[in-house]
Amino acid sequence: MVFPIASGNPMARKSGHFAGFTLIELLVTLSIIALLLALATPRYFGRVEMAKEVALKENLHRMRDALDQFYGDNNRYPESLQDLVTRKYLRQIPLDPVTDSEKTWIIVPPSDPKKGKVFDIKSGAPGHGKDGTPYKNW
Repeated sequence: MVFPIASGNPMARKSGHFAGFTLIELLVTLSIIALLLALATPRYFGRVEMAKEVALKENLHRMRDALDQFYGDNNRYPESLQDLVTRKYLRQIPLDPVTDSEKTWIIVPPSDPKKGKVFDIKSGAPGHGKDGTPYKNW
């Protein structure tokens, strides 16, 4: 769309081209955006890590609750985590949100091997939580 150049139009130049943003205006705008991103990015990643920790605690709680229910119903612990899924105590084995894998769970057997093989479950994620506790101790 072409607009006629009117003498009263402040956006019109004598050459017939419309005025745009100056380099200074663009640099100021980009530096403000960069400053806002520099402030927001660390908070974002901190919240992502905190969300993973909350999800890990919830997954551990759910699986431990399923183990207790299994023991209450059968008077023994399951032979594997898959038994909890097969017997409908869990819909699926949840992912460890820190490692994004269901293969990193550490299985703790009961003191009496006749009672089954899965007494407790722990995270196999390396590192520590925000409180300094290793993930494997949760």
